[in-house]
Amino acid sequence: MKVVLFCGGLGMRLREFSENTPKPMVPLGYRPMIWHIMRYYAHFGHKDFILCLGYKADMVKQYFMTYNECLSNDFVYSKGGRQVKLLNSDIDDWNITFVDTGLTSNIGQRLRAVQPFLEGEEMFLANYANGLTDLDLNQMISRFAATDAVGSFMAYQPQQSFHVVSLADDDRVNYISPIAKSGLWINAGYFVLRPEVFSYMAAGEELVEEPFQRLIQEGRLRAHRHAGFWTAMDTFKDKQTLDELCARGHAPWELWRTSTDPGQPLRLRAEALLRAVC
Repeated sequence: MKVVLFCGGLGMRLREFSENTPKPMVPLGYRPMIWHIMRYYAHFGHKDFILCLGYKADMVKQYFMTYNECLSNDFVYSKGGRQVKLLNSDIDDWNITFVDTGLTSNIGQRLRAVQPFLEGEEMFLANYANGLTDLDLNQMISRFAATDAVGSFMAYQPQQSFHVVSLADDDRVNYISPIAKSGLWINAGYFVLRPEVFSYMAAGEELVEEPFQRLIQEGRLRAHRHAGFWTAMDTFKDKQTLDELCARGHAPWELWRTSTDPGQPLRLRAEALLRAVC
């Protein structure tokens, strides 16, 4: 199944890196964010990627054109470096299509730009490319395939410490609660879609704003609730948290290291992990 990754944004909230580095290329450990997301999908057997590029697209292309497998694999070094034998491989069987989808395009425009590369697909996967998870992707796909829905996304209950508030017109507080106990769910940016979604999209529209509203009206949009680990890397603090998880060897999204069975992701609650590094 093809995987569309939206990786052309400016990443303004990561300005410590994004002034010179596109957000997908911000390092997490010794690999960029986009590699971690692609490696997650590859773990489930989905290795045909379409990268929707924009800001500093040349840096994304250059990274893969000069990719060094020795950085994340075991190898034998001999003859003073004249001979290097890889003992395993990351991306040897990946297929990556690089598409410049515009500097200021929204998600809907980027998706429409790669529609020709999805011809013949019964379903495809898509991702905002800014969040990491231990989601059981096989389960999400199988549940979606059993419906007539056009789209599905991973829904997650945020665990941040701030509160949600409901206000009356005169500013009296009707309701206040920690967001983790509010019952609210967010779109975490992991999608399963059918190509029929394009018939719900008009030129210039954002994917979630208008097309998803049309799907909701027809009862053809689903959400897959996930109670395990998910977090986005939107700010420098988020990056520090994820770097710390990597350094401690507790990176729950690295299912390729923690499980030989893609159907058995690491069962670690996000809030427990985040508390451990705060």
